[in-house]
Amino acid sequence: MTFGFAPSSSASMSTSATSANPLARMLEPAEWAAAGIPLLRNPREVVSGLHSRHRPRPATAIVAVLDPDERLSASASFIRRPAPADGWMFRNALLAQLRRVIPHDLRRRTPVRTAVLLYCRDGDARWTEEDGAWMWGLRDACTLHGLRCGAYITLTRDGWQVLGEGRGGRRPNADSQPESLDSFAVAEAIQPRTGGVASEVLRRAAAR
Repeated sequence: MTFGFAPSSSASMSTSATSANPLARMLEPAEWAAAGIPLLRNPREVVSGLHSRHRPRPATAIVAVLDPDERLSASASFIRRPAPADGWMFRNALLAQLRRVIPHDLRRRTPVRTAVLLYCRDGDARWTEEDGAWMWGLRDACTLHGLRCGAYITLTRDGWQVLGEGRGGRRPNADSQPESLDSFAVAEAIQPRTGGVASEVLRRAAAR
């Protein structure tokens, strides 16, 4: 026999109204900034590495999992479906990609890997309700997969922007050609660096 408390009818109606309202499944910039999202040590390297690996065009989402040293553990890209922005739908899409490319960390007491999201879209770098829905979806997907919620990055024709941090750059952008892996190799040979997405891309390419 199980015991519990049934929610009041008013509470049930409130919960149903929230779950049915896509606007409730998004995060405002202030909420995102207050969530304690870990900062990327080298955001440009992360963005450039993912841009070279996945070659995104507008409406492309790239979810990547970084280890504690900010090396790439796994990544996946997919095209956003033409439907109203909804954090719940975005959460499900991100979770499906994470489950496909990397095992969950739900058995750990504290997450050690971090998921970041790069979304290539039209428009400028200012926050939109669509961005808020992606933020909500990323945070929820990370919780369900045992990951830390990391940065949300937009890629537009103006460049890239880490929302909530004020860091960004003009290249790469939605129109720029991805840097080749050969160019990363030359940079590594001239000035060795440790960690980061670009380094991991090179290591995996060399292992093939």
